[in-house]
Amino acid sequence: MNFKAMTAIAVIATAPLAALAGPDEDKLVVNGEIEMVTKTAAPAHLSDALDEIYSGWRFRSDETQALQMDDFDNPAMVFVDQAQDAWDTVEGTEGKSCASCHDSVEESMAGVRAVYPKWNEEAGEVRTLAMQINDCRENKMGAEKWKYTGGQMAAMEALISVQSRGMPVNVAIDGPVKETWEKGKEIYYTRYGQLELSCANCHEQNYGNMIRADHLSQGQINGFPTYRLKNAKLNTAHARFKGCVRDTRAETFKPGSDEFVALELYVASRGNGLSVEGPSVRN
Repeated sequence: MNFKAMTAIAVIATAPLAALAGPDEDKLVVNGEIEMVTKTAAPAHLSDALDEIYSGWRFRSDETQALQMDDFDNPAMVFVDQAQDAWDTVEGTEGKSCASCHDSVEESMAGVRAVYPKWNEEAGEVRTLAMQINDCRENKMGAEKWKYTGGQMAAMEALISVQSRGMPVNVAIDGPVKETWEKGKEIYYTRYGQLELSCANCHEQNYGNMIRADHLSQGQINGFPTYRLKNAKLNTAHARFKGCVRDTRAETFKPGSDEFVALELYVASRGNGLSVEGPSVRN
């Protein structure tokens, strides 16, 4: 047996032996009024793999959980405030801001985060929220695109996500998005890197276990963008995907690539029924 195979087997074999640490049964209510669904029946397309799905919030310590329960304590809300300023700021050759077309972010963006990624009929493609933001900046405002996983993009995604907090994730998986969804599913179950690990090895087969001093969740992305205590900034889903693939000791895909767009669509659909939480707080 070669070294790669031995290492992969060792990682998976030892994970179930580690102490279980959740998910817990705590309830997430933000600001004392926004009740979040953090546990629900798995969507039908996961019926052969999972009975229930859990938000990553359920796997965190009480101290970390508490940070997300009050916007005054949530460190991500600083970036939401910055994005609100950007929403109202005129940029580009067209002399427009986000507000020029969409008016109030509270009204125009309510429910938006819950259905992304989604099919864009005019473009003939599946678009993530980040792709749509950059399309608006480039083609409506005449402004420069933001870096796909950069701070400005993460903050704007967070601002838009806030308007959907508490609403159920409801990402379409059929119709024109089906081919992309199937591609994302294939990526999710494909083993990558020297460690020969897939997304499913950790987040479907070993959630609840401790591995390398970290607590494995189901890898749901209903809370993205998320403020990670590890790096003290907002993190986007594609940045996390990149980190996960890199941790398998593989050449990773590029944020915004067709592969990661497909993976985001599939992973988002695994959380259908959970509440939109972004911006969340995680380790």
